[in-house]
Amino acid sequence: MAPSNHAPIPELYVSSDSAQKLKADAGNLPSWDLTPRQICDLELLMNGGFHPLKGFLTEADYDGVVASMRLADGRLWPMPVNLDVSEKFAEGIEPGQDIALRDQEGVILAVLSVTDKWTPDKSREAKGVFGADDVAHPAVNYLHNTAGPVYLGGPVTGLQPPVHYDFKARRDTPNELRAYFRKLNWTRVVAFQTRNPLHRAHQELTFRAAKEAQANLLIHPTVGMTKPGDVDHFTRVRCYEAVLDKYPAATTHLSLLGLAMRMGGPREALWHSMIRKNHGLTHFIVGRDHAGPGKNSQGKDFYGPYDAQELVKKHAAEVGIEVVPFKQMVYVQEKAQYFPVDEVPEGSTVLDISGTELRRRLREGLDIPDWFSFPEVVQELRRTSPPRARQGFTVFFTGLSGSGKSTIANALMVKLMELGGRPTTLLDGDVVRKHLSSELGFSKEHRDINIKRIGYVASEITKNGGIAICAPIAPYTATRRAVREMIEAYGAFVEVHVATAIEECERRDRKGLYKLAREGKIKEFTGISDPYEVPENPELRVETENVDVDNCAHQVILKLEQMGLIRA
Repeated sequence: MAPSNHAPIPELYVSSDSAQKLKADAGNLPSWDLTPRQICDLELLMNGGFHPLKGFLTEADYDGVVASMRLADGRLWPMPVNLDVSEKFAEGIEPGQDIALRDQEGVILAVLSVTDKWTPDKSREAKGVFGADDVAHPAVNYLHNTAGPVYLGGPVTGLQPPVHYDFKARRDTPNELRAYFRKLNWTRVVAFQTRNPLHRAHQELTFRAAKEAQANLLIHPTVGMTKPGDVDHFTRVRCYEAVLDKYPAATTHLSLLGLAMRMGGPREALWHSMIRKNHGLTHFIVGRDHAGPGKNSQGKDFYGPYDAQELVKKHAAEVGIEVVPFKQMVYVQEKAQYFPVDEVPEGSTVLDISGTELRRRLREGLDIPDWFSFPEVVQELRRTSPPRARQGFTVFFTGLSGSGKSTIANALMVKLMELGGRPTTLLDGDVVRKHLSSELGFSKEHRDINIKRIGYVASEITKNGGIAICAPIAPYTATRRAVREMIEAYGAFVEVHVATAIEECERRDRKGLYKLAREGKIKEFTGISDPYEVPENPELRVETENVDVDNCAHQVILKLEQMGLIRA
């Protein structure tokens, strides 16, 4: 009898003939253009990576997953997988309808037969799934500020997979991996999940795990959405390929997993183990703080360091996969080798470089020792992360109308142009309104769109090594955070709160806007009839009362020098 990790797993795709007929008929169906996260989810639904799911969760399944990690029929499933849509789209959809699911180019990938439509309690979902309704958690922030307000559920009919133009030879479906294991007669295979480049500690950990499990090794990194600020997957895959020859070729395989991570800690680790079981793995490495999102709003870790290991071990028999738990690996100087942190010989000198310290060394062009990483990996990281003084960045001024943002931004631009070295672009609120957002009004929705447009342009300038200076009001915390995440994917984001009191802003008001707002002639005016959410932790807070513009701009210059972004 063939080993269970060799037998094919059910997929949701129909035959090519049926797919062609459905595509021809799909022109009459309502269409939903999938978000990047939804495309990741749909692909894993269709190819069996999310087995036993037959589509997006129904309301009953969703309620069970949120409350107890169980589908309505009692089967284990730890993470909600729903199609979140806008209220406007949902208005025209009722259970019993089919909708075409399309990629961002409009290509149809699947048909969803809608059985359920509901408005979820997102706070309940956040607490149940992620342990806290705290927007410091990236998935909770996504839930409240990016995901649509209405969920659709129902079975999916797969027509074709999403197209990937990158690393095609490294992307394997669950059945392709199972066939590969069958061909090589790999009956025991241990998976290593990562969203980071591989350094020497990871290599040591994976060697030990494979040896302990007496198994072959699959390096199985996620290349869908990960945590904002992570190294992009193109760089990471080049890093993986650069060190693949450090592993014995006949015992190790590299495959890419297009999963949109939620950074959900213990539940995410359990989810990862089930996905790996579907891909034909028999063992799964669960490391310290697996899929942890970092600190909460109080500065404490969201999850305990070994909570994930405990939850996966608890359900390992039900999932049908063996857990290989591993503690943090550290380098012992006297022994010139790596040890699990709880096996370090007494009195030894322990060396370690955290992710934060690695980023600092890359940013400042400092040495990264060979004991920590491979020269090939460091070379790739330096290509993508040059020293900060050569990177693009964005200075984002925020404050009330009349606070002095535009004046300081103009002064800063002149000072930066005097220094030279990088092209500098000023994206002033009024100028952007004229050239990018002339059709928008001043409702909250339109103001958010305007700020996100500014953020997008600034991110492109930053990505291409320039300096973007933005000076909108940007009153809402969630929108500023979305812009920060957009820009920090490519360079530094320097938020400057121009903290001028509203009384002073009114006194300076040359356009008479505050007077009109107080008379009710301008609706939703920031500071009068609409709130301004003061930034809690900006990189710099500037007071403008009794301080001249040159001094304010100089404060920003000093901050940029301190951050290593410029050399005056």
